[in-house]
Amino acid sequence: MRLFVVMELSEWLRWYDMIRSEFGYSIVDDHNAAQVLSSMLKRSEIETLRRMIKNKDVVIFGSGPSLESFKDYHKFKDSIFIACDGACEALLANNIKPDVVVTDLDGDYESLIKASRLGAIMVVHAHSDNVKIMLNLVPKFDKCIATTQVKPFDSVYNFGGFTDGDRAVFLADALGASKIILVAMDLGDEIGIYSRSSVKKEVKIKKMKIAKRLLEYLAERSNSKLYNLSNSNIRGFENISIDDITTIK
Repeated sequence: MRLFVVMELSEWLRWYDMIRSEFGYSIVDDHNAAQVLSSMLKRSEIETLRRMIKNKDVVIFGSGPSLESFKDYHKFKDSIFIACDGACEALLANNIKPDVVVTDLDGDYESLIKASRLGAIMVVHAHSDNVKIMLNLVPKFDKCIATTQVKPFDSVYNFGGFTDGDRAVFLADALGASKIILVAMDLGDEIGIYSRSSVKKEVKIKKMKIAKRLLEYLAERSNSKLYNLSNSNIRGFENISIDDITTIK
């Protein structure tokens, strides 16, 4: 299986160099974190995830403010639900089990563990700032896939993407989703209550701007049909309402 469909590794690393310069990340520290995560994996669930997503409709839940009032989960029939980190807490609070959780482990720890116990595949992202929490949480996950933002190796993957939200979209596209529908991917100036993080608001907003740029880059190359239910405009994603769900093809 190719690791990249819309973005070759060399191209992603150019994005990463820009991101690293902007935020002061260390390639060495990020790689070392990925090695730690790799050492904890019993097995990779990548083929299970590929079969789950290929040719399916995938709904990706971000942690934006609009998630707080979202109640229309039942409108998505036979779709795969991907929760981005803190969104996992919101889904579980509405008695919805995510099929997949894409996380760098910033979200509510109890919710992440519960989602795993309910059968979710946990796509865990390693970076230099989350090694300690990886060591604590990853052994509690039953089904796990490792990702990195530097060069992939062994069973550690890099599909592209920077934040949990856009990384989930790159993942779904790379694994062959038929449709990708964004919910609460509110890439603006407001931070939702489910977007729990120690990161300062201004840094979070800067990260969301890069996420939006990456999603617009993906939209120009994606083979998936892309839709947006969020409170943001993302070029290349068709803005729809919840009432349009049954009519999109």
